[in-house]
Amino acid sequence: MRNVMIAGNWKMNKNVNEATELASGLVDELQDGTGSVDVVVCPPTVDLKNVADVLKQSSAQIALGAQNVYWEESGAYTGETAPSMLTSVGATYCIIGHSERRGYFGETDEDINKKAQALLAHHIVPISCCGESLEVREAGKHVEFVVEQIKADTKGLKLTDPSQYVVAYEPIWAIGTGKTATAADAQEVCSAIRSTLKEIFGEELACGIRILYGGSAKPENIKGFLQEPDVDGALVGGASLKADSFAAMVKAAK
Repeated sequence: MRNVMIAGNWKMNKNVNEATELASGLVDELQDGTGSVDVVVCPPTVDLKNVADVLKQSSAQIALGAQNVYWEESGAYTGETAPSMLTSVGATYCIIGHSERRGYFGETDEDINKKAQALLAHHIVPISCCGESLEVREAGKHVEFVVEQIKADTKGLKLTDPSQYVVAYEPIWAIGTGKTATAADAQEVCSAIRSTLKEIFGEELACGIRILYGGSAKPENIKGFLQEPDVDGALVGGASLKADSFAAMVKAAK
């Protein structure tokens, strides 16, 4: 059985003091525990250490994730962050392949694959994003498009346990727009992702890999998504920036 995961992507929000306050607020909101729900928060890189300290001091059942990584171990890569640097601050998850990284910074499936390889080598779980534009969806090619992303992003990956890898399906047209895919829309693509993962990793592993939905997910709609058989949680953007709203999603998933 796959545990539900609720992961918060803070994006480029919250300075160090604000991040510490948000993390503390989340700890307070979830002081009664998270049950079988796995909770991850992904603050900006400059906030990772402070948030890690809050989580460690509170013994909270909340994991720390990063928003990006580079695939080299070290070197002249100004502005980048190596996997070992993430490990050193206690990050155990890392978002890769987000549509904003692909769209604004030109990241390719090859880049995402290299990042996944590097993260796995350092025992950090990739939360690997995929998703289609409105143009692709309206052309009826969204399933085919996402399947090709999955195949490219996972090329050559070696998994021994399904907990080592997470997929996040985020239709680009639903991110930060207020538009939300229906639960049936999410299930259609997440089911195709699951089938593709079975082809790549085999039935047993693929059945254990969690697939999250992202794209204007919020407390009011999370239960509907979680009723679908291949939707195992959510990658949350705006709703993760307030402790009460994010905690409400976790509680709804319990």
